[in-house]
Amino acid sequence: METWEFEYEWLRVRHLVQKAFEKDSLPDLNAILFLIGIQELGHWKGSFSKEEKQDLMHIAVCRLLSYGGHYAFLGRDADGWPHYEAKRPVEAQGLEAQEELLKAYAITYFKELEQENGGLEKL
Repeated sequence: METWEFEYEWLRVRHLVQKAFEKDSLPDLNAILFLIGIQELGHWKGSFSKEEKQDLMHIAVCRLLSYGGHYAFLGRDADGWPHYEAKRPVEAQGLEAQEELLKAYAITYFKELEQENGGLEKL
């Protein structure tokens, strides 16, 4: 994917999420990771503790990195939380390269959600 295509697709994901959740501003990568974590958890509760929020973002990162074979889904624990196993290291070096990789996988994730659900509006 060329740089302009990547930037366009990432902006499109941000706009889809902004519209779906009726927010005033565009979400950043951390907000999108949090939402992916909730989606992967499969249920919403009124509030999450700081540790649970960190766990949700970790779930999202593992889920996204599973596209590249870096993690594999193991299953869910008794509370329904998904667990992953590390398979191979991430080659992306440095924070910026890692963020770009997560954004690329997030684009793929949201495209799959759209195909499965007919659009984010129906989630």
